[in-house]
Amino acid sequence: MADFSELIGQEHIKEELKKALEKKTVSHAYIFVGEAGSGKSILAKRFAMALQCESSEGKPCMKCRSCKMALSDNHPDIITIRHEKPALISVDEVRKQLVDDMPIKPYSGPHKIYIIPEAHKMNLQAQNALLKTLEEPPSYGVIILLTDNALAMLPTIISRCTLMSLRPVKDSVIKEYLTRELHISDHQADLCIAFARGNPGRARNLAVNDSFSKLRTEVLYLIKNIKSMDSDAMFEVIKKLVEYKNDIDDILDMITLWYRDVLLYKSTENRDRLVFKDELEGIKEYSKRSSFEAMEAVIKKLDITRERLKASVKAELALELLLFTIKEN
Repeated sequence: MADFSELIGQEHIKEELKKALEKKTVSHAYIFVGEAGSGKSILAKRFAMALQCESSEGKPCMKCRSCKMALSDNHPDIITIRHEKPALISVDEVRKQLVDDMPIKPYSGPHKIYIIPEAHKMNLQAQNALLKTLEEPPSYGVIILLTDNALAMLPTIISRCTLMSLRPVKDSVIKEYLTRELHISDHQADLCIAFARGNPGRARNLAVNDSFSKLRTEVLYLIKNIKSMDSDAMFEVIKKLVEYKNDIDDILDMITLWYRDVLLYKSTENRDRLVFKDELEGIKEYSKRSSFEAMEAVIKKLDITRERLKASVKAELALELLLFTIKEN
């Protein structure tokens, strides 16, 4: 059912919004805070649908005329604020699409709802223009701000909104979703979860991303065969790795997870907690020929590599220095 249950996790927010809907204590303004992929856009859309829904279930029924219009992004009283410049929401855009429009009463529903994605991109003038509307909103007006950085907004805006922070979702909940809905294997789900760090949207994107799967193959091939590679072969692999669209951090995270698995197996011989469960034989072999000291040196080098990348060292050079350390150890 595509209602609030479509959102993975965030039970604390779902419950609070359902209570507000049932008791008719809806705030005139909300801020949903969470990183990209956490589900704040789905939450905002479903909440807006529930506010306009012709039923009284405390959630969108998905069947009434209002819900159907919202599902097709064609509801006249659910307005998403758009902006032309990728990094900026201007005062003119906020005025034209929200401030000047809000005094016009709803066309068909009980509310007029404005959703502002990436609200932290509003410049100071845009935020001040919005603030005046937040101070004296009409009874039917509801504003929903979506952001991954509430601190980028004026304290006076935050104080006039109900703030709701989306939390990292438990690995077990994300895994159940990935295996049930996407029908992926346990070991693939574990890898995606390890990278997602509680972010269900990111886990889903990784699960369906072919380039992520190819990157995994390349990185593991490199680690398992680096001892026998000459410099030319190593440089070829580095060239391939930096061509992937994935963030360079994904490569470092993948190497870190491999060494985490090797260390874990070397210490405990426990296979159940491995991320790369399907690489058990390789992990066994690697743990036999690698000392704790050698692996510690690699892990330290991984941290140094991350710092070098923050200092704008070229990805190729940073990886090259890291791989020489891995080869030596």
